[in-house]
Amino acid sequence: MKEMVIPFATGLAIFLFGMQLLRYGLESLAANRLQMVLLQFTRTPVRGFWTGIFTTAFLQSSSAVMVIIIGFVNSGILSFTRSVGIILGSNIGSTVTTEILALKVEDFGFPLLLAGGALFTAPWRRLSNIGLVIGGFGCIFLGMEAMQWVAEPLKTRGWITWLLQSSSNHVMTGLLVGTLLTALIQSSGAVIVITMGFFASGLIPLAFSIAIVLGSNVGTCMTGFLAAIGSNRAAKQVALAHLILNLGGIFLFLPFINHLTVLAPLLSPHPAVQIAHIQTLYNVICSLLVLPFSRSFSNLITRILPDEIITWTWNPSSLNTPRDRPPR
Repeated sequence: MKEMVIPFATGLAIFLFGMQLLRYGLESLAANRLQMVLLQFTRTPVRGFWTGIFTTAFLQSSSAVMVIIIGFVNSGILSFTRSVGIILGSNIGSTVTTEILALKVEDFGFPLLLAGGALFTAPWRRLSNIGLVIGGFGCIFLGMEAMQWVAEPLKTRGWITWLLQSSSNHVMTGLLVGTLLTALIQSSGAVIVITMGFFASGLIPLAFSIAIVLGSNVGTCMTGFLAAIGSNRAAKQVALAHLILNLGGIFLFLPFINHLTVLAPLLSPHPAVQIAHIQTLYNVICSLLVLPFSRSFSNLITRILPDEIITWTWNPSSLNTPRDRPPR
């Protein structure tokens, strides 16, 4: 048990810590310009779409962008309708991380960590922030390698084999695993990295891997719902729109899981890259299908979760004010 729990927990902690370092370094480099970009370039759904792509690719986290959007909408700086384009773009922007992590870059983890640490000690703030970014990538790659160590012990114990054999529907089981695991650790990137490693080692089949990836897109919506707690109705509409978009994508792709298992080897001969490409394909298709109807989509969300209705309380004493008295 120790040979699985300790490497997995250690690798996951290093991976998530690296994501935080990377995000903090990039946010520091951007300073307040990120807020200006989100507010200035979201006047139309298409502009919001491209803004969501580049912002999420820059921050390396769709969850972080969702939290920012919900904060802006809750404060009234950004309207819910204008946020829909950013949500669609952020789903595509999140695939940049997956595509980078699909490359065989584990060997660069330790050198990047050393280089990042050296730059972080520099007296110049910008150089120090660059060091955080580089060190963050180093931690991410080291965490990926550590999490993949559990594949062999899992094969030996046969737990994954038991799960697959006891399940009558591998796809539904994969969807459930991907959703719950992502909601638990609050990182779809980590779940996809684990899936890529397990599939590359032959521990899980391709259909099960694709189902986990699809489920992780729903699990990541938990971050938006947590951020929307205690917020106004418009901010809750943002979280609901994110959930419905990803649920709709699952219902769209579920009938074609078997076709995706045939398509994946044609996209790349490398197993990990196949998973990354399927993730990218899923997000690009779902977002591009909804983009032309973004205003109709926002209207649908508003119907499901209507805007707050302001209620007025009648005060009879107000009729006694001199302004309300009829002229004599």
